Amino acid sequence: MASQERSMSFIKNLASSDRKIRTSALASLHNFLSARQVASTLGPLDVLKLWKGLFFALWMCDRAIPQQNLCNELADLIHILPRDATVPWLRGFWATMSREWTSIDVLRMEKFLLLVRRVVGAGFQWMKAEPRSNKDGGIVWSTDRVDNILGLLGEWPFVLDEDARPSREQDPLVPQKVPVGLKLHVLDIWVDEAEKAGLLDGSDQKASEILQRISNQVDILEQGTTSPAVRIRSKESLADGRLPGNKRGATSGAVVDEEIDTIDVGDGGSWDGFED
Repeated sequence: MASQERSMSFIKNLASSDRKIRTSALASLHNFLSARQVASTLGPLDVLKLWKGLFFALWMCDRAIPQQNLCNELADLIHILPRDATVPWLRGFWATMSREWTSIDVLRMEKFLLLVRRVVGAGFQWMKAEPRSNKDGGIVWSTDRVDNILGLLGEWPFVLDEDARPSREQDPLVPQKVPVGLKLHVLDIWVDEAEKAGLLDGSDQKASEILQRISNQVDILEQGTTSPAVRIRSKESLADGRLPGNKRGATSGAVVDEEIDTIDVGDGGSWDGFED
């Protein structure tokens, strides 16, 4: 990894306000990650180290437009990764966000909320097979990719509070718990991103099945969590009027708002982020 670390000197340039420098650094990152020989040699710890560098690249990135562009570019990296490297890459992202979440200050939180939103959205888009449409113009969903993304959601933002990381992952770079604030944000945005990916298309049977599986994950979280804030936010997301066949109906906003206002989420709540 020593030689790879030397070749990753471009990471700091991703935070540059100079467009040419940032574009060059992004191109270097693309080349680095798209090389199959690199993907085959990057272990879990290597991915965590790389994501830590990318985390601080965004941390140091100033001004709204460069921040938004960098979030988009980091999220879209999964589309240039070799297939077998994508899940470890996303697992490294969630581990990094979970580890660093409580250290993000108020002034920087908004750009990291946007990054999480973009990565969730990119993950839903990645579930589509290649080519993404059939001869009739409909979306083709990859069963393996769907299982991968839903598995990661269940492993990280939708994991129950009691389900700590496996004991074999006793590495300081791998957090034992997922912060409540990170869970709340994903609960806030998952329906938005599912809609953008075409998962709310009632005429697409496969999309409806995928959407139901995600809803089931959120329902299990609602029923099993020990966090009042997570339970309420889970219920709210499942009551979203855009979800087809939503039998829960509209939740009484006044009651929910009054209840959640009394809850201290401890490690940060959810923000709306940048205008989308």
